[in-house]
Amino acid sequence: MQAMPPKLLALALAALLAGCASGPEFTAPAAPEVTHYTMGASTAQTTQADVPLGNAQRIAQDLTVEARWWRAFGSAALDDTIARALQASPTLAAAQARLAEAQALQQAQSGATELPHVDLGVGVQRQHASPAAQGQSGDGRTFGLYSASVGVHYQLDLSGANRRTLQALAARSDWRRHELAAARLTLAGQIAGTAITRARLAAQIDASHTLLLSQQEQLALAQRRVVLGQAAPDEAMLLQSQAAQTSATLPVLRQQLQQADHQLAVLAGQAPGAAEVPAFTLRDFTLPADLPLVVPSELVRRRPDIQASEALLHAAHAERGATIAGRYPQLNLSAAIGSQALTSGALFGGASALWSLAGQLTQPLFNAAQPAQERAADAALDAAAAQYQSVVLQALRSVADALRAIANDAQALRALADADGAAQAALRTASERHRLGSISYAQLLLTQQQAQQVHMQLAGAQAQRLTDTVALYQAVGGDPLRE
Repeated sequence: MQAMPPKLLALALAALLAGCASGPEFTAPAAPEVTHYTMGASTAQTTQADVPLGNAQRIAQDLTVEARWWRAFGSAALDDTIARALQASPTLAAAQARLAEAQALQQAQSGATELPHVDLGVGVQRQHASPAAQGQSGDGRTFGLYSASVGVHYQLDLSGANRRTLQALAARSDWRRHELAAARLTLAGQIAGTAITRARLAAQIDASHTLLLSQQEQLALAQRRVVLGQAAPDEAMLLQSQAAQTSATLPVLRQQLQQADHQLAVLAGQAPGAAEVPAFTLRDFTLPADLPLVVPSELVRRRPDIQASEALLHAAHAERGATIAGRYPQLNLSAAIGSQALTSGALFGGASALWSLAGQLTQPLFNAAQPAQERAADAALDAAAAQYQSVVLQALRSVADALRAIANDAQALRALADADGAAQAALRTASERHRLGSISYAQLLLTQQQAQQVHMQLAGAQAQRLTDTVALYQAVGGDPLRE
């Protein structure tokens, strides 16, 4: 049997080292095995209420998840605000810059390790040679020495350390890209949620103002009755206390509404006083009738936060491989060609040419830091794996919470719609009885106040349905700028 040639044997050994020294290739984590987000069967369709924003919602897996999901709410002002924010948000600009930084670092490392270093050197020296240093007599000689050379240096990646380092940097670039997508999704959700909050506060302010007017009118009647001796002062004092309490809620609600306006401006990348913020009301929104849902195994491929966590896991795996590769030899190759002469005119003559070729193989024998570095890399990989599992579980929880909230919101709205209907019927009856003189005007005002309080609760329930629908769109993930 003929022996393998030495050069072929060396190449085979190098390939073997490169393939196994830095450990196995990264394998993406398995998708969740669960098929449902909550215990038991999920509600496919919610209940319906005969009020605005009370329509039933169908939740199905056969629906396409739209990238610009906020358009389903039917608000042109919301669409415009989010579109401007995606272009002008400093938060997104910072995430974009971090992505550019990661990509540049990856390109720099790729150029430094995959391609050889080529250097051009030009030099001149002034030297003095003394014959006495060589045991000879005579005067010394001073002369110039000119040199020019081109050198090439390259490190063969026998252990795979360079390859693993590049994989880690590529994974960190992916992490930054997914972080940017997550920032876009979060920004769109924050704007939609803040706009709905602003609409709810506007409805509550209007209802509270109407309630306050009714209470003040009832208080005025009670005060006249006290003057006429038909009521005790305690009755007027109680009504005055109720009106004062309602009045005290108005500045708080106005402050919250103003803060919502300020937040909308900042989220859109503008100073609070620099631009006009849309005056969102509940009438500006439509409740989406069809809501998309994805299975858990698809969710982990859609949500940018899960993808970002997987990229960090990949980076930790590659960095561990690069650390392990420190045990194995390194082979550095270098070559140079140039010339050296006593005069600049003779520098490029054939007699002044020189060249060199060198190779150096280094095998680490003792590195006290290597074991600790490997333990640190193992711990970092374990931490990244645990963090990935945590992110996946939190993502599943967010979908489960949103699904249950949507179902419960519909039931709560229906109950409040029934209460509102009963309150309005009672108000109509009270109005008719007051017209016929069977009840006093004070009793009519009290019925109006009760109806108005129910109406305030109804507005809050309507806004909550919108808010939890936004939460479901955010939970199923995706990049808002995905085509």
